[in-house]
Amino acid sequence: QVQLVESGGGLVQAGGSLRLSCAASGTFRSINVMGWYRQAPGKQRELVATITSGGDTSYADSVKGRFTISRDNAKNTVYLQMNSLKPEDTSVYYCNVHARPSSATYYYNYWGQGAQVTVSS
Repeated sequence: QVQLVESGGGLVQAGGSLRLSCAASGTFRSINVMGWYRQAPGKQRELVATITSGGDTSYADSVKGRFTISRDNAKNTVYLQMNSLKPEDTSVYYCNVHARPSSATYYYNYWGQGAQVTVSS
């Protein structure tokens, strides 16, 4: 199984920065794609950014140029550096990992517990 622990959320003023971290632990053979999603109250969960095991990244248009996703494969950790934050970035941010448990043949999706990010105007 795979467990994900997120950290780094909080309250920040508009224009400020925050860095989210998500560490994967457990017994697994490999991790493929890692990513971040967010969900604001009353809205559907949306993709923010993803990064492959090879380092290829993709971003939602709304965060391009402001957010940067990265990963440390040795630590099984994915990061989201968020700069120039806006009030509309206020959401619960969820880490997502596509991993293959040691006892499994296939990859499965795993979710973190969520980290609240609040941006005040």
